[in-house]
Formats: sequence, structure tokens, C-alpha cells
Amino acid sequence: MEKKLEDSLFSGAAEADYKAKDSDVFDECIPLVQSTYSEDQLNDKEEPFSVVEQFTTSQPVKSTNNVVLEDEVESDYMNPYVSIRQEKEKSYIHEESAATALTREPVQPTPEAEEISAAPACNISNVVESVSVPSMPDAAKECIQIEQIFKDYGLVESLIYWRDVKKSGVVFGGGLALLLAMSLFSLISVFSYLSLLLLFGTISFRIYKNVLQAVQKTSEGHPFKEYLDMDLTLSQEKVQQLATVAVAHVNSVLTGLRRLFLVEDLVDSIKFGVLLYWLTYVGAIFNGITCVMIGDYRKVRHEAYSCKMSKPQSDVDKRKQISVRGIAQLEDVNEIKKDFNRHLHYTLVKDRNVATVRDYYFALAHTVKDHLVSRWIRTQQYYYEKDPKRVYYLSLEYYMGRSLQNTMINLGIQTACDEAMYQIGLDIEELEEMEEDAGLGNGGLGRLAACFLDSMATLGMPAYGYGIRYEYGIFAQKIRNGEQVEEPDDWLRYGNPWEKARPEYMIPIHFYGRVIDTPEGKKWVDTQTVFAMPYDNPVPGYGNNVVNTLRLWSAKSPIDFNLKFFNDGDYIQAVLDRNLAENISRVLYPNDNFFEGKELRLKQEYFMCAATLQDIVRRYKASKFGSRDAVRTSFDDFPNKVAIQLNDTHPSLAIPELMRILLDDEKLSWDKAWDIVVRTCAYTNHTVLPEALERWPVSMLQSILPRHLEIIYHINFLHLQEVEKRFPGDFGRMRSLSLVEEDGEKRINMANLSIVGSHAVNGVAAIHSEIIKKDIFKSFFEMTPEKFQNKTNGITPRRWLLLCNPGLSDLIAEKIGDQWPVHLEQLQQLKKWSKDPTFQRAVARVKQENKLKLAQLLEKDYGVKVNPASMFDIQVKRIHEYKRQLLNCLHIITLYNRIKRDPTANFTPRTIMIGGKAAPGYYIAKQIIKLICAVGNVVNNDPIVGDKLKVIFLENYRVTLAEKIMPAADLSEQISTAGTEASGTGNMKFQLNGALTIGTLDGANVEMAEEMGNENIFIFGMTVEEVEDLKCRGYNAYDYYNSNPDIKQCVDQIQGGFFSPGNPHEFQDLANVLLKYDRYYLFADFESYIKTQDRVSAVYQDQPKWLEMSINNIATSGKFSSDRTIAEYAREIWGIEPSWEKLPNPGVAK
Repeated sequence: MEKKLEDSLFSGAAEADYKAKDSDVFDECIPLVQSTYSEDQLNDKEEPFSVVEQFTTSQPVKSTNNVVLEDEVESDYMNPYVSIRQEKEKSYIHEESAATALTREPVQPTPEAEEISAAPACNISNVVESVSVPSMPDAAKECIQIEQIFKDYGLVESLIYWRDVKKSGVVFGGGLALLLAMSLFSLISVFSYLSLLLLFGTISFRIYKNVLQAVQKTSEGHPFKEYLDMDLTLSQEKVQQLATVAVAHVNSVLTGLRRLFLVEDLVDSIKFGVLLYWLTYVGAIFNGITCVMIGDYRKVRHEAYSCKMSKPQSDVDKRKQISVRGIAQLEDVNEIKKDFNRHLHYTLVKDRNVATVRDYYFALAHTVKDHLVSRWIRTQQYYYEKDPKRVYYLSLEYYMGRSLQNTMINLGIQTACDEAMYQIGLDIEELEEMEEDAGLGNGGLGRLAACFLDSMATLGMPAYGYGIRYEYGIFAQKIRNGEQVEEPDDWLRYGNPWEKARPEYMIPIHFYGRVIDTPEGKKWVDTQTVFAMPYDNPVPGYGNNVVNTLRLWSAKSPIDFNLKFFNDGDYIQAVLDRNLAENISRVLYPNDNFFEGKELRLKQEYFMCAATLQDIVRRYKASKFGSRDAVRTSFDDFPNKVAIQLNDTHPSLAIPELMRILLDDEKLSWDKAWDIVVRTCAYTNHTVLPEALERWPVSMLQSILPRHLEIIYHINFLHLQEVEKRFPGDFGRMRSLSLVEEDGEKRINMANLSIVGSHAVNGVAAIHSEIIKKDIFKSFFEMTPEKFQNKTNGITPRRWLLLCNPGLSDLIAEKIGDQWPVHLEQLQQLKKWSKDPTFQRAVARVKQENKLKLAQLLEKDYGVKVNPASMFDIQVKRIHEYKRQLLNCLHIITLYNRIKRDPTANFTPRTIMIGGKAAPGYYIAKQIIKLICAVGNVVNNDPIVGDKLKVIFLENYRVTLAEKIMPAADLSEQISTAGTEASGTGNMKFQLNGALTIGTLDGANVEMAEEMGNENIFIFGMTVEEVEDLKCRGYNAYDYYNSNPDIKQCVDQIQGGFFSPGNPHEFQDLANVLLKYDRYYLFADFESYIKTQDRVSAVYQDQPKWLEMSINNIATSGKFSSDRTIAEYAREIWGIEPSWEKLPNPGVAK
């Protein structure tokens, strides 16, 4: 009976049936090696389940039947079941040994066993379960069964070694195709396409078989009946088996990895290393496999959109998205890729083989512009249909910076563009770096105008910006041997993809000539003509489908070439004369805050004003979109349809020019024309420095603009009549209120003209507005107090937080939602988290990441390695004496001297950065730059100082560089003499990005302190009243020099050649300014400044306190949004209401 039982258990039929029964479970789980049991062991009929653990001994191991076992297979290190088997073997050996010692009698078969021996051999599982073998544990039986299956069905091994070429080719070829598909499409897309392919195949086969059966008149039934009847349910036994196999595989992998990493076998470990190296390339190519990739933030964004859009998101989930910019839609990405390739081929006429990075930038810019155009046209159509009151912002400067990223953000397509470029294989940040800054401004004035345009579009206002399209913007600054060298900023040399020339609206502008009297009135004749060609630039609002227009004028010569020049020999001269006429729009004048009347500058101002006013009148007359016919003939409604804002005195010639048009061209009476002009125009003052106010010589105006001088004279005549009525006999007042200054050369005061010809006059900060009322324009305020207002400046949060600091933007959106870019006052909600350690750590992490980026930039561009853990102390603005970069420099020298005196003292490490451009003709400003560079050279190369102090002058400071600096700053230096800075906007940008401010009570600093509280800002120095008192008492710099050792040491080092050993008298002029000619009282504020800086250092070491102050700065920056400023202009000056209503999507039919 025993013999029959063993034959039944190990018969070939039973084995085959066993394999057939369980192959569907184990085919996918077989290990890469065979069983550790030799065939002799497995076929040993005397002891069928006798398993002996292999011992490390030189003697052969014998079985219980004294049969020598040969080690015929590989070691057990890769056997996934060895640990299970060995445990069971040990217990079984002990049990068997004990049983053998007690009795040697053979085990008699039970009746049940006899029945089994007579049973068919086809159901081996029932046989095994029915056999009563008390000496064999169940787990050991299970291990043997599994190992036998893996021995006979080494599927994975056979696939790897290509034993069946067809099967391996199908498996690996299909896997490669799947990887390639997932590298191009999302996981969901790949699954959907494969499923659709399978479904298409099965449906097609079913139809084919049905047709075939109908033709052959057979009834074979459903073609997939065999598979439909197949039992796919998992029994409990199969689940247990699968779990056992899974655990065994995990153990096997861990054991194998330990062997490979700890180099048990050198050859195997080297092979493993080669495999890992190859996988790095596979991973780089097939990055679409996973939605979560650790490390690169941008890769996370690229992968996130493919999985996050597969399910609806709650408001909380939306706040926790990878970016406040949202997740790209697949269809948007594909559309952008298609448009990008179209522009590369058809607009730039390039292919990928020859295209440069700049070509790719232009292709992307044109692609983004495509999204603008329909909105741009629809916006202008909307304005013509509604005929609202339009705002015209006149400024000679627009410091726009780059447009690509700002446009993508405002249109809501940045993530889609980013993803599209990534899929194409391009780095969008590299493309963005190819764009030239549109540097059509000197600093704060031009940057403010750019922010205002952004806010007017975001608030849905029908507004137009007007300026000049300078061929050369603000000069490019180079620092060579510590000195500023100016290079031309040829920002148009590669073209401008954003602008659209409008030659059909070209306007003639007249200069020189003379004025004659005719029966119809005055006539300006014998003039020289220059044409103004308009170039339109789109200004998109944030997320509202509004696109306004910035129209910039370019000078074009009217001279036509004539063949007679060849005969006369004057052809070359005619060409040269043509170029002279076009010089009007050639270059932007640098601003040194000191007016110097130059003929070209006057021509520029009138050129812009004349072209703009003619364009405004043309648009007012036309009421139908695209019409150039004059429909309106009455100007009675002009002030109700037109608001003109003069950005400083540069466009003040708009007042006499509008008078000239209404008087000479439209034939209105003087009184009516003057009433229209005053009700239409408003003036913003931007400076309190008297020397910066424009005063044009009468002789120059007489030559270039004779008709306008006549108009100005008549305006002044009527104005002084009103003064005489109000203040009879007060000649001093009449002199101060006159538009014509009689002292020395007779000049026209353009600020006075602007006040008289406007219905509203405003300053740009509360303290500035008070100064112009009490000091600069005191007489005008006393005569017409109702005109004077305050409109504190602001900055656009879209560029100065959302664009330049995405990490902080996302952190804020997580806390308060994503509406703050258009409602910056919502940042107040952050106050509740100012003391929260978790939020503080998150803010600190964002700041540190930004500092690391800036540190890398500094090392790359300046060769100075800075400590990212140091305090980043930054002062960036135009170099001017009143902005007191020299005071900052004195502090640097003081810190250096302290470190040298006691290197072991506890110093807060600082990296001090100063940046800004000096006007080319401003000698003292250029000397200040040279001194800062010289001090930095000494400090940075002193080994005793080390990382405690670094000094860097930031070359060629501009908008793009500011976007990198602001997010990384810890401390913002706003240290102008109280009463000299009108407002400042750099202070607001630093505050919005979490930097703390050290400053005087000047400009917008006063209102910043009011908003955040004095406990969150470092205020030092004299107030405006104290400055005036010191001025009255008399300021003697030597008093401070002799009484303060630190001041004396600093000045002596400057004038003694310590920082210029090659030329000891290099900075003598600066020392003389400090000691003899200082109008901005540096020494008077020095002691207070140094003490406050020491307090800054102490607070910086208390990071929780510093971060609390930083968060409070961010939370209270809502007031300083340019949206708030523009809303006040609109309601209180222009007479229109801002609108947050979104225009219809241009993709949807009206």
C-alpha cells in the first residue's frame, strides 16, 4: 500500500495535473533561480519529504537513509523560500530524530490511505490533503510544492535569458512601447488608449466571426465563450498562496540587495552597478511614469497636471495645489506645442536643426501673443461699443522690464506653457532669459507708470498709455576697475515680438516756423515736419480677458528722396538730414534729478504730447470701431469722455498743445477751450527737489514752439489777473505764482503751468503731499486748495510677488486662497499666523531658497562666494546724494573696523549689496560707486573678515535683476534724508516679499510704519521738522567729525588712501562733500543709524522674532498695491469706477 501511495503522489500524470491547476497563480511570481533541492532529493522514495539543512562542513551530509546528498544547485541566497523552508526543516529534523529513536517499526497505512491509493491520480491536491503523514508539517509541504513549481516553471528566468525568443520579444517589446507611451502621455491617457485598442480588437473580431458564421451557416457560438466561462474569482487558497509568494519575493529581494551592496561577489556587484547606471538614463527618458518626483520643483509641476486633473478638487485641495497658477490642462499644452512649432516654421522660418535659443524664445513669445490678440481686439471693440470715459496716461518713461512671463501669468497660461516647453525638451527659464528688458525709464517714475498700466487693465478701466519708443533705453551699466562705464542699451536689435506698428495712424508733428494772423485766427506756418509712427504694445489685465494698449511713438522723417539729389550732389546730405529728424526718439535721457535744458529733450516732450493729443482727439471724434471718420463734432462732452493724467512735468506741454488744437484747428473760443483743458487734465508731482523741476528757456521755446509760447503767455496773463483779484498788491505772491520766471534768463516753470492747467494736483505719499502744500507749491495751495490731493504710490503684486516669488505666493495661497493678487488687502489675514512656528518655518524655508538662488547668481556673475545664512542687507535705487548710499558705505567701513579690532567678537554675518545707476554726467554719484567697489575689494579679500562681512556692488541694476533680489532680501535700506524722497516703491517691493525695513521717516516709509506698527520696522534719524530746524540752525559736519571717533576713522580712511593705496587722493572729493558741502546731513543721522543697525543685528539672531516681524510686513503690505492707488485716481480724479468684472472669453461667440 505504501508503495502505491508514493507512486500516486509522484506519478507524472499527477505532477502534470498539479502544474496545470496552479500555473495560473504562480506564473507571474516565479523566482529567478531554481529550487535548492536536487532531483535525487525530490525523487527519493524512501523519505519523500526528508529535508536536511545544509551545514558548512567538509563532510558530505547524509540523509536519514544514509544517502549522501550532493550540492548540485546554486546556493540559497536567491531562493525566496529558503527562510521558510529552513525553519520548518529544523523543526522537522528534530521531530523525525525523536520518532526514530523511539521505534523503528514501519508506519502502517490507514484505511483512508488505501482508498487514496486506489483513487485516480488526476487530483493530486485532494491526495495530498487526504494523506496522513504525521511526520510532515503542512508548511513544509507547501514550501516544497511552491519550489517544485518554480523549478519547473522558471518563466521570469526564461524571459530574461530569451529561451523563448517569441515570448520574450512580446513581453519586452510591449513593455518598451508602454514606457515610450508614458513618456509622451499621461498614465491615464496611456491606459485609455490601450483599453480602446483592446476593445476595438475584440469588437472587430466578434463582428468578423458573426459574419463568417452567417456566410458559412455554422453555429460555433460566441468566439470568446471559452474565456467568458473561465472562473476568474480568487479562492481563499489562491489568495494565501499569492501572499506567501509575495512575502517570499520581498525577502529574496532584500537578501539579494544586501549581498550586492555589501559586495559578497565582486563580479555580481559590478554587474549590478552597470545596471543601475543604465537605469539612470531610462529614468531620465521615461519621466512620465510617475506623478511624484523628489527634488526638482519644476518636474513636480510638469508631472502633477497629468494626475491631479483626473478627479474633482475641493477648495482646500485647490489651495494645496503645486502652485497658485494652477494645473495645466492637457488640451492647452497640446495647443501651445502646436502653435509653437507653427511659429518656429512659418514666422521664423526655422526648424529644430538650425533654430537657436533666441529663435525658441521668439516662437514662444509669438505663441503667447496669439492668446493676447483675440482678447486685445475684443477689448477695443467693447470700448467702442460702450463708449466709456477713457483714461490717457502720459509719461515720458515706462520701465516695463520683460513681458513674456508677466503676460503668461496674467493670461493664466504659464503652467501650460511651462509644461509644453518641457515636453518639447526646452527650459522655459532659459527662454525667458533671452528677452531684453524694455528699459524705457530711469527708475521709480517709469516703473510706477508700468505698474499703473497693469493695474488699470486688471481693474477693467478703458485706459491707454502714451510714451516714446526709444531705440536705446536706459544705458547698460558696466563696472570696470571699480568705475561705472555706460554702454548703449540696444534693446531692439533682435526685434520686439510684442509690438505692432500702426503706420495708418502716423501723425505729422511740427517744429520751428512762425505764427501769423489770419482772418480765421492764428496760424503756425513754415514749420519743419516729423512724422510720429505709433507702435502698439498689449497690456493684459490679470485673469479678466482685458487687454489695454500702450502706444509708443517713433520719429520718422518726412523727407522723400528725389533723383535730382544725384545731380545736385546733395544725396548723401539728404540721407543724413533724414537721420537727424529721427533722432528725436533715438535715446532716453538719463535722469540726474538736475534739470538741464537741452533742445532734444524739449523736442521729445513736445513730440510725444502733440502726437498723443491728436490721437486722443481723433478717437474722441470717432464713435464706431475702426472708423476714421469724424462723427462727433462738438467738444462739449470732451471732459466727460477723456481724462488725461500728466506723469510729472515732462508731458506738461500737453496743456498748451490741447489749447492749440481747440483754438486753431477746432475754432473754439478761448474760455471754452480753457475750461475743457482744465477739466480734462490732472497733474502728478514726483519730486520735492527744486532743482529737478523743469524750467524751459523762453528763447528755446520761441524758436522751437513759437505758437505754444504765445498760448503760455496768454494763460499766464489771465492767471495773474485772477491772482491780482484774490491778493491785490501782493507782488511777491504774483512772482511765485507766475508761469514765467524773470530771475536771470527768462524761463517757463512747467510745474506751475501744470498746476494752473489741471483740475487736480497730487503728491505720491502722505508726507510728500504735505510738503508740496506747505513748501514747494505753498502759494498755489493757498489760492486753490481744492486741487491738491494725495495718492500714495503702489506696486503691482502680480509682478512683484506672484511672478518673482512663486514659493511665497503658493504659501500665501495655501493659507488665504488665490484671490489676493487682485485684492491685496486680504494679506491682513496672515497676521493670525505671525507667531505660528510652523508657518514661520515655511516662510523661512522659502526665504532661504531664494537666498540660495541669489547666492549662486552672485558667485556666477561677480565671483564672490557669499554665506547664504548671512543677513542679506540690500540697497538698490538710483545713485544720488539724497538717497545716501554714502551713509550705507560709512556703516560698512564701521563694521569692517569693528571686526578688525576684535575678530573673536560675536558678529551677525552680513552680505551687503548696493546697486543702481549714476547719471553719466553726475560726477559725485559715479565716485560713490567707485568708493563702494573699493571698500568691497578690501573687505572681501581680508582673511580676518572671512564670511562675517561681504560687500557687492550689483552691476546694471534693472527690473529683471530686481525680480531676483527682492525675494532674497532680509533687510531693505530706505535711508534718504527725511523730506527728500517723494515716495519710493522699492521699499514696498521689499516689504511685500518679507524683508524688514531700516529707514527714515521719509516718503512711503511713514505710511508703512503706520500700517505695520513701529515694532515691525527699524526707524532712525531726524524727522522732516528736525531737518528743517537743523537747516535753520546751520549744519557743521566738523562738529560730528571731531566728536564721533567712528566718523573720524571712516573719513580719514576714505581721504587717506586706505581704500585706494594706488592713488591716496582718489576719494578726496567725496571727503570734501561729507565735510564741507553735504546738503543731506549724513553725519547728523550717523550715530542713530549705527545704533539702529546694531539693533537689527540683535533681532536677526532671534529668528522667531525676526520671522514674526517679516510676516507682519507681508500682512500689512495690502495698502501699497497699485490697484488701490489706481482705484483712488479713478474715483477721485478721473471720475470713473473700477470694475472687477471679467470680460467674455473671446473664444466664445458674442
